[in-house]
Amino acid sequence: MEQEKQVKLTSGEITQLFNQYTQDSASVCMLSYFREKAEDTEIKTVIEHSLKLSQAHLKKINTILTEEKHKVPHGLKVEEDVDLTAPRLYADSYALTFVHQMSSIGLTTYGSSLSFAVRSDITAFYKECLSETIELYEMAKDLLLSKGLYIRPPYFPTHDEADFVKKQGFIWDILGEKRSLIGTEVTNLYANIQRNALGTALLTGFSQVAQSKDVKKFLTRGIEIGKKHIRLFSEKLKEGNLPVPMTWDADITKSTAYTFSDKLLMYYTTTLISLSIGFYGTAIAQSPRMDLGGMYNRLSVEIQKFSEDGANIMIKNKWLEQPPMAPNRTDLAKKN
Repeated sequence: MEQEKQVKLTSGEITQLFNQYTQDSASVCMLSYFREKAEDTEIKTVIEHSLKLSQAHLKKINTILTEEKHKVPHGLKVEEDVDLTAPRLYADSYALTFVHQMSSIGLTTYGSSLSFAVRSDITAFYKECLSETIELYEMAKDLLLSKGLYIRPPYFPTHDEADFVKKQGFIWDILGEKRSLIGTEVTNLYANIQRNALGTALLTGFSQVAQSKDVKKFLTRGIEIGKKHIRLFSEKLKEGNLPVPMTWDADITKSTAYTFSDKLLMYYTTTLISLSIGFYGTAIAQSPRMDLGGMYNRLSVEIQKFSEDGANIMIKNKWLEQPPMAPNRTDLAKKN
């Protein structure tokens, strides 16, 4: 083990630890608020379990980075970025759905982090994170099911025999009647509607409690973009006579009291934008129908521009923490 500790962290390992620390610090803020406001004891138990995991991750990453003499990110902090005494902003059902969706995303991000891990202690850490997140995902999913809150994707009729694609129009269907959606296309459309609906509800609450005019304007723009994407994805499902998932607009209260710092609001919003770009990229790769690929490409460009505007607001207010960077050899050479 002592010999293992002498091996430096790779750029990938440092970056994943840095990003996770910031993400978990934001989660601690959000989950602490959800726990404080939770009235349903079963939902509160799931929130507390999720909160303890994030707190444990912060402690572990702090230890790793400190031992390696790397800076520990400032991240987000409950004492700086949340007013736990503020009125309720979201219903318990939304908090549970939030935990379920974030744990689902965590399965992807921890899997990615594990693939970048080289050192055995970092590999073990991300294996543990992945195992914990699987458990949390199941806890949240099972509780949503038991409360009748889980939104299931559409069902397909049973296929009793194998079949093969016979026409080029399966892919090249730019003109004329479109073929039926395949399973992966339905899955991605449905999931992207759910993620946008959850994000739109989150931003709606955020916009009510934002302090800065620039931040409020940015959040309002994000809500309109989210609604537009939901509408476009829903139209594709409706064309195939498939059901469209519900939104969570009813789970937001009328509170306008200060609840979260604008820094936290912007962090979550820009993080959701980044995640959307990744999910849309996956959808492009898994959607052979040309109209779907074109749609996802257009929407990706739109949210990339939106993301840039968000980054500019964070830079202006000194909210964007600089991630680990490679040294600029040219600048170093000029110092001599």
